Amino acid sequence: MQPEDIKALLESGLTDARAEVTSDGSHVNAIIVSPDFEGLRPVQRQQLVYKVVSEHIASGAIHAFNMKTLTPAEAG
Repeated sequence: MQPEDIKALLESGLTDARAEVTSDGSHVNAIIVSPDFEGLRPVQRQQLVYKVVSEHIASGAIHAFNMKTLTPAEAG
């Protein structure tokens, strides 16, 4: 799966999300900003993101997925 496809998936799956996605072919790194993360612990934020991408991880389209999740206030 291409970085731009993952970016579109994240931005459509989370409220008002902005995502920056890079990949070296097997490892995906994503920085995701969304108000959905407000008031959530880090593990809860990760669970929200995994709901969006889990099907693609299970199919092997996304292999290793690393994320940084931020609220708009945290992103500045």
